[in-house]
Amino acid sequence: MTPKARASFYATLQAANPEPRSELDYHSPYQLLVAVILSAQATDKSVNAATVGLFKVAPDPASMLRLGLAGLKRHIRTIGLFNSKARHIIAATQLLLERHAGQVPRERAALEALPGVGRKTANVVLNAAFGEATIAVDTHIFRVANRTGLAPGRTPREVEDGLLAVTPAQFRLHAHHWLLLHGRYVCKARRPDCPQCAVRRWCAWPDKTAS
Repeated sequence: MTPKARASFYATLQAANPEPRSELDYHSPYQLLVAVILSAQATDKSVNAATVGLFKVAPDPASMLRLGLAGLKRHIRTIGLFNSKARHIIAATQLLLERHAGQVPRERAALEALPGVGRKTANVVLNAAFGEATIAVDTHIFRVANRTGLAPGRTPREVEDGLLAVTPAQFRLHAHHWLLLHGRYVCKARRPDCPQCAVRRWCAWPDKTAS
């Protein structure tokens, strides 16, 4: 994709959704961190269904520790891998209180030092909670970047580095959400909705659907 095409690609996504945001429900950086840990291999809808009750009783690190591991598991048992996710959340919460006075750090290294937090989770928190121009490459963004030719790569890190290199500066802040939502609702894995795709003209994928 040429630089001019990339700029038009992003400008079109921006025009349709000028201020995109996460579809996870949260009211603080800590709640976002918990929600993103829970969202691994789970839908945002299922996470929101669980956290609506969880965050009423445990909205912050101190109350999460009071709730405890067993109490947390009761709230998130409908989410896949809830046992390991619960352990990670409790361990991460303990470290937040011990090392960061209960505040979610906005430094990548400190975030990735928390249990259950990898590069993708750190990127989501840095972007959505702190307004950093990061791009968290999930399966949707990986697919869109490769299908369209926007930033092909063999691994999520290759795609992330490619996207950061080719995305014009004015679009970097919201690029994560534009690409994620496009992959979730239009450029779907099994049956992409190419006829309704607003950025189809710049897409290099040879197998576009006709209906």
